[in-house]
Amino acid sequence: MSEADREWAVEQRRVDEVTAEIDRRLKHLELQTSDVRSEMVEIRTNFWEDVTVNFEDAAEAAETFASMKQQAELLSERERTHGQAAKQLITLGKLRHSPYFGRIDFLEAGERETECVYLGIASLRDRTDEHYLIYDWRAPVSSLYYDYPPGPAKYETPVGEIEGELQLKRQFVIRGGRIVSLFDTGVTIGDELLQEVLGRQSDAQMRSIVATIQREQNRIIRNERSRLLLVQGAAGSGKTSAALQRVAYLLYRYRGTLRADQIVLFSPNPMFGSYVSTVLPELGEENMQQTTFQDYLAFRLGRSFRLENPYDQLEAALTAPQSEETEIRLEAIRFKSSAAFVALIDRYLAYLGGEGLRFRDLKFRDETIKDGAAIAEHFYSIDRSVSLPGRMKLTAEWLLRQLKERERTAVSEPWVDEEVGLLDKEAYLKAYQTVRRNNGFHEESFDDYDRERELLARYVAKERMKPLRARVKRLAFVDLKEVYRKLFADPSFARAFAGEEALPARWEAICKRTLDRLERGEMAYEDATPFLYAIERVRGFRTNTSVRHILIDEAQDYTAFQFAFLKRLFPHAKVTALGDLNQSIHAHRAEGDGGFGALAALYPPEETETIMLNRSYRSTRQIVEFTSLLIEGGSRIEPFNRSGEKPALTRAADTPELHRLIEERIRRLLSGGSRTIAVICKTARESRSAYETLRVSIPALRLIEAETNTFEPGVVVIPSYLAKGVEFDAVLVYDASDRSYGLESERRLFYTVCTRAMHSLCLFAAGSWSPLIPEEAKRLCETVTEAGAAKSDR
Repeated sequence: MSEADREWAVEQRRVDEVTAEIDRRLKHLELQTSDVRSEMVEIRTNFWEDVTVNFEDAAEAAETFASMKQQAELLSERERTHGQAAKQLITLGKLRHSPYFGRIDFLEAGERETECVYLGIASLRDRTDEHYLIYDWRAPVSSLYYDYPPGPAKYETPVGEIEGELQLKRQFVIRGGRIVSLFDTGVTIGDELLQEVLGRQSDAQMRSIVATIQREQNRIIRNERSRLLLVQGAAGSGKTSAALQRVAYLLYRYRGTLRADQIVLFSPNPMFGSYVSTVLPELGEENMQQTTFQDYLAFRLGRSFRLENPYDQLEAALTAPQSEETEIRLEAIRFKSSAAFVALIDRYLAYLGGEGLRFRDLKFRDETIKDGAAIAEHFYSIDRSVSLPGRMKLTAEWLLRQLKERERTAVSEPWVDEEVGLLDKEAYLKAYQTVRRNNGFHEESFDDYDRERELLARYVAKERMKPLRARVKRLAFVDLKEVYRKLFADPSFARAFAGEEALPARWEAICKRTLDRLERGEMAYEDATPFLYAIERVRGFRTNTSVRHILIDEAQDYTAFQFAFLKRLFPHAKVTALGDLNQSIHAHRAEGDGGFGALAALYPPEETETIMLNRSYRSTRQIVEFTSLLIEGGSRIEPFNRSGEKPALTRAADTPELHRLIEERIRRLLSGGSRTIAVICKTARESRSAYETLRVSIPALRLIEAETNTFEPGVVVIPSYLAKGVEFDAVLVYDASDRSYGLESERRLFYTVCTRAMHSLCLFAAGSWSPLIPEEAKRLCETVTEAGAAKSDR
């Protein structure tokens, strides 16, 4: 037997011993959960039998309450025990299949005995509970596996830095309790393991990457110092995967002080939330909160306006013909998304602190209690060192006092007598109960007419004043919509707040267009965040102080205004922002945009860290070499050395031929084992058209739209912008002709589409190829003629 075979046998014996211990734990836990479950059922069944019920005597009532409380606490404790045991059962079941994926032998400086550490998705101690059989991948010592080759190494612990020598790094692939692959490596994670993992077919959900975390990804995961962590990474570099493992690490590191519901992930679309939903549960953690920025805007503004979503905005930008109107819209989008517009709004709000707010008359029964001018006079008489929201609160309190006085005088007015007389039986009883509760009236019935009339009159006056009090508390006495509208009512007005930044050349047309939409009750997507920001600055931000971490995926698609808004919305949260400037596809992103500068400007440099990920793992080397030629600076992208087929260029004579060739390619891919296949169209309009044609011969075809909430395996037709952040075994670019991708401004969109492919990339065209595909890139492809015969350009 060779040395390698002996090593393998030794390691397999250890796997057998660990799985035997896991089996013992599983059996014990199954019995425990069964017993606890039975006990819970018994407690629920006999709950009232075990409780002495007597509410007539005060002492016995207290005893009854104590007995009920004791039984409820006992049931709650059993449910908590059962929940924890059930969670451990799930984790042990995963460890039973694959106990660990790595081993490191570390000799700490000053020690004589080498520590052997095995890494898995969770910790497991031996039967004596004194030694670890498996260390959780998030434990401090586990960082050695991700950060160092054999040789000098060190790792951070809560009590300080530990130095020593990493003597061995070994990697495993274990399935069903059997070692499938075992190898020692001198690099961070061996290519063999990555090849094995990355070569698999895509699933409906993103996988955990704990076995293949690279050193630069580990920096993202274990970063605890930075208030702002910026991750700029190439397509397929593992940004999102690392961010999700980061959440798992933080929940492990701060267990007991950080909960999953104190972390929020802002996803690019609802489908993406489904795609990543299994990563944390796979690691034994609860999912964090997930939302989209559009969902938040809809929650806040959806009842007041017909709100445009970002995909409608992008669809309009991609499909609108080149015209003066289109240029006006694009110019408006870029300016209203910029840091310059944030500064303009801030200067405008400072101006409103001294003058300019419009207040509504406060009326009661057609009588003006305080007119808008009087409210404005009071508001602006308050010390200007008090913030705008502070003065709003003081003004509201002043108005509530005016209403209280008006309510007092209304009691003796004839209309109150009339309404008292019109009270029906139900209203009378309600009034009577309210009066008893609020006035300490303990008699069984009214026995004095004057007293009765007085109390009912006070009730009626209070009830009629209630809606007005509620309006004052909501600050409805200030015209908040006018705060934003006023900026555009007179095109020259905003020039005073523009500072050194010039307003757009078509500012007058932008103002008119903005006013027209507001008058129709519509809110353009580019106006939604500035509008909400402005009114929140006036009335006071509804901040969320419980959230401790927010993650922003596809952050390159966020505007300067959205970054500023999120910082105010979550004032105590640390931020992890992930993005790729080469995938900036939204209309607000101007050429030459400096990237995440608007976000970085919100935080001190000493609290900010930027990590660059240049290596792409998603796609084969052939696909990465092709896509890197589509963008400027693509030479910096390093392909992982996973070989595959060349990208294919297929040109058809006409549209019917195009559809036939796409259908043939889909069938070949399905027969070859591809589980997720995407026909990616440029727009939603094009997607619907392609879907209607292709589904005749491919019945299982699904159409992905902006409202689609789940990501499932199979063949889909999807617009370009909804494919962001997701990967597919095979991508078929529906139309890569100059007709679809003919403009330089569409380069990043085209690059984004092509980089969704893991194993196979096929581009189709009925016409001339897009000028965005350079000749050098074409030479890396297999080309297919109209007749379907393949040939090589090389």
